[in-house]
Amino acid sequence: MKKSMFMKSALFAGVIFCLIPLFGAAQSDFKYQTPPQEMIDIVNAPVMPTITMSPQNDRLVILSRPSNPSIEDVSRKELRIGGLRIDPKTNGPSRFSYFTGIVVKDVETLKESAVQGLPANLKATSVRWSPDGNYISFLSTETAGISLWIIDVATLQAKVVSKTNINGIFRGSVCTWMPDSKAIVFSGFPTKRAKAPEISEAPSGPVVQETMGEVSVIRTYQDLLKTPYDEQLFSFFGTSQLYKYEINGEVEKFGKAGIIVSVNPSPDGNYLMVQTITPPFSYLVPYYRFPKSVEIWSKDGTPVKILAKIPLMESIPQGFDAAQPGPRSFTWRSDAPASVYWVEALDEGNPKKEVEFRDRIYYLEAPFTNEANEGPATQYRYRGISWGNDDIAILNEGWRKTRKTLVSMMDPDNSSKGLKKLFEYSSEDRYKNPGYFASVQNEAGKYVLQFGNKGKSLYLFGQGASPEGNRPFVDEFDIKTFKVKRLFRSEAPYYESPYEIIDLKKNLLLTSRQSASEPPNYFIRNLKSDKLIQITEFHHPYPQFKDIKKEVVKYEREDGVQLSFDLYLPAGYKKEDGPLPSVLWAYPREYKSATAAGQVSGSPYTFTRLSAMSALVMATQGYAVLNNTSFPIIGEGDEEPNDSFVKQLVANAEAAIDKASEMGVTDPKRVGVGGHSYGAFMTANLLAHTDLFAAGIARSGAYNRTLTPFGFQAEPRTYWEAPEIYYVMSPFMHADELKEPILLIHGMADNNSGTFPIQSERFYSALKGNGGTARLVMLPNESHGYRAQESLLHMLWEMNTWFEKYVKNKK
Repeated sequence: MKKSMFMKSALFAGVIFCLIPLFGAAQSDFKYQTPPQEMIDIVNAPVMPTITMSPQNDRLVILSRPSNPSIEDVSRKELRIGGLRIDPKTNGPSRFSYFTGIVVKDVETLKESAVQGLPANLKATSVRWSPDGNYISFLSTETAGISLWIIDVATLQAKVVSKTNINGIFRGSVCTWMPDSKAIVFSGFPTKRAKAPEISEAPSGPVVQETMGEVSVIRTYQDLLKTPYDEQLFSFFGTSQLYKYEINGEVEKFGKAGIIVSVNPSPDGNYLMVQTITPPFSYLVPYYRFPKSVEIWSKDGTPVKILAKIPLMESIPQGFDAAQPGPRSFTWRSDAPASVYWVEALDEGNPKKEVEFRDRIYYLEAPFTNEANEGPATQYRYRGISWGNDDIAILNEGWRKTRKTLVSMMDPDNSSKGLKKLFEYSSEDRYKNPGYFASVQNEAGKYVLQFGNKGKSLYLFGQGASPEGNRPFVDEFDIKTFKVKRLFRSEAPYYESPYEIIDLKKNLLLTSRQSASEPPNYFIRNLKSDKLIQITEFHHPYPQFKDIKKEVVKYEREDGVQLSFDLYLPAGYKKEDGPLPSVLWAYPREYKSATAAGQVSGSPYTFTRLSAMSALVMATQGYAVLNNTSFPIIGEGDEEPNDSFVKQLVANAEAAIDKASEMGVTDPKRVGVGGHSYGAFMTANLLAHTDLFAAGIARSGAYNRTLTPFGFQAEPRTYWEAPEIYYVMSPFMHADELKEPILLIHGMADNNSGTFPIQSERFYSALKGNGGTARLVMLPNESHGYRAQESLLHMLWEMNTWFEKYVKNKK
């Protein structure tokens, strides 16, 4: 379609505007601020622990999590190369979550035991049980590097295995237990490691890239390689040597060094699947699309078989259902000694090709000297296999464009039998989602399907979406008849979700149970008697705010689409107090069906989690909060959702405000709107195209879609295929129409695809240049989500101050 001269001129002006430098007086030496005490208390509230159960289900590990790091911690030097963020001092990720406490609990006696000998100032990651349940391994990040530790469960004593020489930049299988539980394989530094390369002050020449007519439709990425020096750094920090630690023995190296991104032992322990990155590298895509070699090694590191040489992937076909040509998704069959599976596209990875089948599964068994065997072909794109036994595995496929999901049963030892369809449903239709098949660890530490009734049954865990909210369930699935029998369903006033079936003979199920006022805790439920035994006692992290009221409110959009929001009211509020200033917080979602868009999500019985990043903190300051407000964008049939994005956005907002006003809790003249990421994009659009809101807060958003020309969010078309859509949907193009006050907050180190910090900087320039009311807050060293204590407190100060002025006390 040809663009009009107006469109051409407008887009050209938009591009030129992007080149204007950020102007306006900056506030010099502006210090971090702190919000009201109620907000500080929420930021400082203890973080809920997490657990991991032993393979034998007789013990669990309780892992404590820390509060927010300091800005000094977040501001440590980091390298941003190849799509990675690396701490050069530790040779690990510069931004990561970790645990600060490890406690072992006996499930039968409920006795908790502290682990002795843990590192001081513990920062534990990759906490893993050995397959026999006798040991626990973890990585400890320290100032000088990353160490490998193990805990002897019998003595509860921790000891270091390999001190500060773990290569942790790839978060895959940095360390893994061998199936016999007698050894750990891990990635460390080469024996004779040189110093990191140093950059020359004088470059040897320009950085040059060239294209010769090939089509490379690539979405925007951050932290890519930019120079030959970046390539040197990537090779240096990425190169690893594999080591093996024998329990109660020594550490020895084996195999050849390389840029090893994953290591996965076969279930019998005789082989390792090793994936390594090889040059040439790319300046257009992250490391996981660099050339890759997939190999089988013997357990002593001897090369056995090269499974595939995967080339650089800069030119994958366009579309959400696209796939790389050639072999992909290599995995061991979990229930066989040493059988490797993978999949190859039958349509060259191109979703626009009309073919009968999209993918085919292939497999090869030890000793890997024969040709690969053909497995079944899939109607849609392959989504993975859950292994069971010689007769049964579960195959998952899906097609994003039509939202189709297909679940089938296959015979791994006889693929000629074909596939037996179990479920076919829309991925959008939460009400009809049958759940997923439960799995359990086998003796090799691999996950396999959980069988019951002497091998006649499988088990389904599901979210249980329904018109009254989510009600998690457990179903028994008859393998012969495909019929299901309900064993458990969460009942009001609790929200109880299955975690693991820990003993089929005794009908014992481990669940996580919570209510609107009680935090999640773990229980053992007897499925026959419904007897409950509480096994954790995690306390309310902010009891002073337990009286904040929650209600799930349902209503309709003008076109009949069913919507809902979670309404939170300040503690002590009564309707006779009159309507309140309100905050509407949302995140748009795309659908192909109005029916699916209208389905209820969430539950009225989940614990109210207050966090610094949540809009719920505003309830402590006297606001009614419309959280998780439904903002469906629907495109049925041949229409794409974004064809009517702005119209539907406005309709969603009008319906929510009308409902809250009708209830008497919201003053329609004092409503603020806000959102994060795509919610920030929504916020700016609503302020540009409506007069519904008094002010807005947009965090870490993207506002000019010409800067994401190869698609964004769920938009499958490029800018050149749908220029009008990119123009109309970009708040930047309508900056002259946005007159309500808007607060823009953005992390200066945002690495999320498409939400470059320049998006907020240039949008602020556009607003200022058109006489708008705006404030731009750039948070130093913060990424797409904010972490530092100082950043979070300051963000809340900005939000509270902005809405106090422009919403609560609006003139």
